[in-house]
Amino acid sequence: MTARSSNQHGLRGRKPNHRCLPVFGFTLIEMMIALLLGAIVIGGVVSVFLATQQTYRTNQALGDVQDGARIAFDLMSRDIREAGLTGCYSNSGSVANVLNNSPNNGGTVWWANWNNVIHGYSSGDPGPALTTVTQTPNTESIELLGASDTSVSVATHTPSTSTFTLNEPASALTLAQGDVIIVCDPNHAVITQISNAPAGNPLSFKTATGGTTPGNCSAGLAFPTVCTAAGTSYTYAANSPVAKLSAANWFIGNSPNSTVGTSLYRADLENNGGTPTMTPQEMVPNVTAMTFRYHQAPNLTFGTASSINNWAAVDSVQVTLTVQSTNQRASTTQTAISRTFTATSTLRNRVN
Repeated sequence: MTARSSNQHGLRGRKPNHRCLPVFGFTLIEMMIALLLGAIVIGGVVSVFLATQQTYRTNQALGDVQDGARIAFDLMSRDIREAGLTGCYSNSGSVANVLNNSPNNGGTVWWANWNNVIHGYSSGDPGPALTTVTQTPNTESIELLGASDTSVSVATHTPSTSTFTLNEPASALTLAQGDVIIVCDPNHAVITQISNAPAGNPLSFKTATGGTTPGNCSAGLAFPTVCTAAGTSYTYAANSPVAKLSAANWFIGNSPNSTVGTSLYRADLENNGGTPTMTPQEMVPNVTAMTFRYHQAPNLTFGTASSINNWAAVDSVQVTLTVQSTNQRASTTQTAISRTFTATSTLRNRVN
């Protein structure tokens, strides 16, 4: 065998040597799978984010609605509970009233009429208290009278000069000329107006006729009221409580904030330069509806304002409020969240 043939035989028996070349990049299928998995992950993250964001909006809106209802009921129930309060317990409801605009002198102003310490108005009847305030049409309202705590009391009372001297020093000044006040003792209470600026140490003030608006029809503070200059004299004993007259009217009105709509308002009696004036204040925004039901003893059920024929016998009030969230896209349907709440309060002076 020649060398050539031997060499050829060796080449025929040897396997060809193929080198493995490195692979660069991804195949189209791999890229499509990666894109699909990435889209699924991103979609899941976005879905969780949107759900969390919606849950946060909903929870925040529900919290706002509940806070609004809680504040409204707390403030309103306080006025209802204190309706008819004079500051003294044992005076059998006897209240003299010497204000010039009281019924004793032919007046018709509601806050000067102690005969209606509570009075409600049905839908569509704004009542006399709202002549200067815009009330939302077809909504109800309620008026309440009572005594607010001023933490002052009588040291001496001199009827001949219509002068009250208090136990408190000048540093405790909480009264001003023109304030309408209630003074009471175990015999009776009286509603009158301070006719001069309280001064001195201890404090003293007068409840004479003239000098203020509406003013007093009499200097006599006895019960029953006699609206003459001298009237019937009466002396209040030491430590008789003195309190400001609290007059409150609750109603729904249009809010000045264009993003709110309607709000719950409280109009209260304020001393405006010596003249008592009903001044409205926005208390809770986004209150869209309010209804009242009254219990007139000895009835077993609550009734509307139009069904009450004796407001002096009303001893409890059931209030229903509808409160809406400020966020108009808070719900899962991208609308505002609305909830209705009901609470019942009793008039402390009329229940055992």
